[in-house]
Amino acid sequence: MTVEEKAAQLGSVNAERILTDDDELDEDAVEEWLGDGIGHLTRIGGEGGLAPADAARITNELQEYLETETRLGVPAIPHEECLSGYMGPEATTFPQMLGMASTWNPALLQTVTETIRGELEGIGTVHALSPVLDVARDLRWGRVEETFGEDPYMVAEMARAYVDGLQGDGRADGISATLKHFVGHGATDGGKNRSSFNVGMRELRETHLFPYEAVISEANAESVMNAYHDIDGIPCVTNEWLLTDLLRGEFGFDGTVVSDYYSVRHLETEHGTINTKQEGAVASIEAGLDVELPYTEYYGEHLVSAVEDGDLSESTLNEAVRRVLREKFRKGVFDDERVDPDAAPDAFHTDEARDVTREAARQSMTLLKNDEELLPLDVDSVAVVGPKADDPKELMGDYAYAAHYPEEEYEADAITPLSALEDRDGLDVTYEQGCTISGPSTDEISAATDAAEDADVALAFVGARSAVDFSDVDADKEEKPSVPTSGEGCDMTHLGLPGVQEDLVTELLETDTPVVVVVVSGRPHAIEDIAEDAPAILYAWLPGDEGGPAIAETLFGEYNPAGKLPVSLPKSVGQLPVYYNRKANTANKDYVYTDSNPVYPFGHGLSYTEFEYGDLSLSADSTTPLESVTASVTVTNTGDRAGTEIVQLYTHAANPSQARPVQELLGFERVDLEAGESKRVTFEFNTTQLAFHDLDMNLTVEEGPYEIRVGSSATDIEATEDLEVTDTKTVPKTARTYYTDSAVDAE
Repeated sequence: MTVEEKAAQLGSVNAERILTDDDELDEDAVEEWLGDGIGHLTRIGGEGGLAPADAARITNELQEYLETETRLGVPAIPHEECLSGYMGPEATTFPQMLGMASTWNPALLQTVTETIRGELEGIGTVHALSPVLDVARDLRWGRVEETFGEDPYMVAEMARAYVDGLQGDGRADGISATLKHFVGHGATDGGKNRSSFNVGMRELRETHLFPYEAVISEANAESVMNAYHDIDGIPCVTNEWLLTDLLRGEFGFDGTVVSDYYSVRHLETEHGTINTKQEGAVASIEAGLDVELPYTEYYGEHLVSAVEDGDLSESTLNEAVRRVLREKFRKGVFDDERVDPDAAPDAFHTDEARDVTREAARQSMTLLKNDEELLPLDVDSVAVVGPKADDPKELMGDYAYAAHYPEEEYEADAITPLSALEDRDGLDVTYEQGCTISGPSTDEISAATDAAEDADVALAFVGARSAVDFSDVDADKEEKPSVPTSGEGCDMTHLGLPGVQEDLVTELLETDTPVVVVVVSGRPHAIEDIAEDAPAILYAWLPGDEGGPAIAETLFGEYNPAGKLPVSLPKSVGQLPVYYNRKANTANKDYVYTDSNPVYPFGHGLSYTEFEYGDLSLSADSTTPLESVTASVTVTNTGDRAGTEIVQLYTHAANPSQARPVQELLGFERVDLEAGESKRVTFEFNTTQLAFHDLDMNLTVEEGPYEIRVGSSATDIEATEDLEVTDTKTVPKTARTYYTDSAVDAE
């Protein structure tokens, strides 16, 4: 390979640069961008806005060009976005990931991503830029909705399932998953997207790096994407310790590292750490970045010049090229297999996909409050109000196709709550929007309250609009009726409902009609006043295509909700941080007018039935490091209908040598119980899961007392048992356990 051909393998090209306005290939542009070969094809279907058949056809044509018209004949890696489903036309949209985390069901998420894999394979994709492993520690950040929540163990469990479903049984199967954003993107300064990240090394390792290490170790993730920000002044894209020493050396990662879009450019435009494109290319590849996305701008000719000038060793270039070529061989792109464009549409929106996304939406429903058993409803008429009731896009997360391009006319194939309610036999439905998402007008609220007065119950559908907002902030932004207030680039200084939606809810609560507040949002809102006054609150998150039916089935009791919060909901933005596993000196200190407790804690969620826990038992009351322990508890459904409880296992270091989190999630299990039924839930964990980093930064199991806790939320602990670790030992990497095994047996 020539140096030019090698450099080309580390570059990429996106749909915008090679497609004409009539969705055909621009032959001159193809020759310009692909003449020496190319590493990745960036979002040909999604960014190109191509129907599945056209996406498959264009991908075939590009691969054919590379194999027959370039000297080496090396095909490309086509990649797409797929966070909540393939981000392209006609794709199935599943619940956004914070909603999937609310299911506490990794097996279901694996089924979801297996379904996504089928649609991606239909258009010739072999690589996807998902999932997000950022631990959500600052709820002002707009991308919290993309995450699996605030707990590193929860993130690791869900991400492992996501990767397993997407990648399949081996590297020759499935779609390469990309773990992002490496690392710490969920806790940057001020909750601002792409701002600096400043934490101590223990928190970096034990909170933010843990999910990556666990998923790389246990699920063999095939790709990693760098984060935009800097860590202690070093941009992640040029952080050799992060991308090479830690990721490849310590974690044993052997896949490709791809750049977050434009992150090499940001070295110049945001970080100010380079003066030329050649400097940016050299600094990035030497740190361990293999592929520049979304198109070649700083790599390519600038890598060639760097080698010629002696600024870059060709051996460094060779190593990155080997990794990219290795992925191409592993994913079978050299096998000259073309997808069938005529068959591509058959992979989309299958009946099976509809079933999966509806079940995922059902299981994401999280009942926060239900005073006087207002739910499930048994009424003849409802007033449907609020700006989230009747727009399919309002059911979508920011990386769903319909929400990612909010200004484009695209008919999302989704069923709204209003449509689902209107389809119910014998139910009289009246609809008044009442207000817009973010606009200031209260003129229509009176019409909404009038509708409520004439109904048996009012259903208020409220929440943030999710989208990717790349536009500059302007003076009139808050006057617009539908400004995105959740999603990438939509960071907020307050967490209340946007616009005048809280005014709408307040006015509804002053009527004589019972009000159910249904929050359809990816934003974890501060809803203290609503939580105090509203009789019932259902958090529906962003439930995707089948969100409307899932909400209606839950409200009327055909589905018994079992979702639990993957984040703590604060009283106000000023209360942050409010995540459950803070250290005691943070968690136990109050403000002058506000305590330190969230409105609803991590793990909280109600059911239409009741559950009772028995005593917790351990297989031993003392153990040595590296041993396994089982914890068992009996759970009984004491109500009169079937339901599902999510049993949560926590650990607390009673007398550690360091300040430690007040408790940490150790495992969880969904338990389906008929009325009156009891089941025994058993967790098996290893004492290496109790380890933390000692004064010398060695991962160590420390001797001393620990309390093992089981409960229905982080604050609703039902039973505890003491465990004594009798020795202190540094944990060998080969002996480390990342995940807790669990089982459910009949009592």
